[in-house]
Amino acid sequence: MNAPLKRPKLALAPASPQFINCHQASAQGPAPDVAHELAEGLNAVAASVAPKYFYDALGSQLFETITQLDEYYPTRTEAGIFDTAYRSIAETVAGAGIKQPCLIDLGAGNCAKAAKLIPYLKPKQYVPVDISADFLRDAAEQVQTTFPALDIVGIGMDFSAELALPPQVQRRDRVFFYPGSSLGNFSPDQALTFLQQMVDPAQGAARGLLLGIDLVKDKTTLEAAYDDALGVTAAFNKNLLRHVNTLLGSDFDVRQWRHLALFNETESRIEMYLQAQRNLMVHWPGGERAFRGGERIHTENSCKYTVASMTALLRRAGFTQISYWTDPKDWFAVFWASV
Repeated sequence: MNAPLKRPKLALAPASPQFINCHQASAQGPAPDVAHELAEGLNAVAASVAPKYFYDALGSQLFETITQLDEYYPTRTEAGIFDTAYRSIAETVAGAGIKQPCLIDLGAGNCAKAAKLIPYLKPKQYVPVDISADFLRDAAEQVQTTFPALDIVGIGMDFSAELALPPQVQRRDRVFFYPGSSLGNFSPDQALTFLQQMVDPAQGAARGLLLGIDLVKDKTTLEAAYDDALGVTAAFNKNLLRHVNTLLGSDFDVRQWRHLALFNETESRIEMYLQAQRNLMVHWPGGERAFRGGERIHTENSCKYTVASMTALLRRAGFTQISYWTDPKDWFAVFWASV
């Protein structure tokens, strides 16, 4: 008698991350709120463009290059802290009663930092959030390949404007992950408001926060980190003007602008600018602005904290139990704060 034929086992299709784009301009032109914000900033007495507009696809790639530069110490210093503290961090999170968190990765970029954290925190859901939606979509798919069983919900959104997350994000045991000292882009008052939104049960509903913060250090080291010898940070800063052209329909010529990075010791922050190299006029639909030679557009602040000042800020926001880890030079700190 012939043996019965065995049916071949069907391979299960690999999981795919969900993706929700809450930040999508119309193909017919800029979103009205984006155009208004950009025009208002350019028309201000001291012209400015918010640093969130650095991150189109090219800007995101340029920033990834910046993180590999010799002068840019924050990324490798923060990575060194995590490499030595992953187990301690996981134990601290578990000690707060959080066993399978929803890990919400703000400004996720290429998701590489969270990918190293996931095996230790073992989240039930991973939620990478970034304003650069296309870049994020590709990164989320890479994370899904590495962790095929993980529930991943990628969100393209401007979380600096509002922290309310879509209903696909689980509310239980939310842990926000905000590395890279990106909180420093906010002024201290803005940072307090943002952290309060994170704690607010009607918005972020956070149980905890894992936060990377750059600490105060000497001016020479700080300024070199934002004005590297290869000019990658300059290209990153100037690319903002290309992105504004796309979003606003303006006619900035990047060749007419110079990158500047200065440490303001009084405010304890790096300030980045684009400086007009001659008198020029910039136009966009419904508006224009004359710039004098030497006049600046303010593109970024990066506030630097001490352990004491950041601890105080977290407590004012509503976080209670606070721990931190630093590198041997005390150049950078990773904070854990629970509610």
